Amino acid sequence: MAILIPVLTLSVLGLIFGVGLALAAKKFSVNTDPMAEAIFMHLAGANCGACGMAGCMWFAESLMRGESSVDKCPVTEPEKKTEIAKLLGQEVKIKVKTVAVLHCGGGNKVKDRFIYSGIKDCNAANLLQGGQKACVYGCLGFGSCVSECPFGAISMNAETGLPQVDESKCTACARCVAICPKKLFSITAVDKKFYVNCASLDFGKAVLDACPVGCIGCKKCEKSCPVQAIKVVNNLAIFDYNKCQNIGECLKVCPTKAIRKRG
Repeated sequence: MAILIPVLTLSVLGLIFGVGLALAAKKFSVNTDPMAEAIFMHLAGANCGACGMAGCMWFAESLMRGESSVDKCPVTEPEKKTEIAKLLGQEVKIKVKTVAVLHCGGGNKVKDRFIYSGIKDCNAANLLQGGQKACVYGCLGFGSCVSECPFGAISMNAETGLPQVDESKCTACARCVAICPKKLFSITAVDKKFYVNCASLDFGKAVLDACPVGCIGCKKCEKSCPVQAIKVVNNLAIFDYNKCQNIGECLKVCPTKAIRKRG
């Protein structure tokens, strides 16, 4: 009898709690529109936030309400975007694939100004006098972009001391752009082959004192381009990809090899 009372008590309490949870689940349940569910099934499911939403379901619901465009998701494959457009009764324009590009060629070529023994994180190191590197504009080499990338598209190259992007995995979600304290990544269309592998705004001598492959602002690239697609601004060559035709004269004349060709 002494055992029966506690058992009955627990059984009654369990029943009460079970009914309470069932009622709470019904009251506070969130109804998901079948259309939003269908759209969500075609999305990549990365929840990377590149579309500006908190996650893929939020993005699916915004598409259903006509508040967003499927083109805002850089992660979902073109074929899936087409399926989503069909569900919404819309047309989708397939854009040229874009990828993350690193604008630094220094890495192990750049000496350290001091010994850094703090947290092995680029943002943490950057708080200390802009980091340990002699070039205050260059990559600090601790790979914060590597750990931030949700698709495993970035890895550190031990030989160069720089992160490298695997374009076959890159979805242009721009997480690396946001995490890099030196703002060394840009999102560029894959059909634009040439880029400036430097971000320094220093004058030529100061650049070479810190890094042998930096842009020295000599303007040879600017003068050689037949379509005026590259200009030197604040001692740094800048591409205008609306004009660039991948001619490559800039690559031939750059004395420090600060201009590179992708692929």
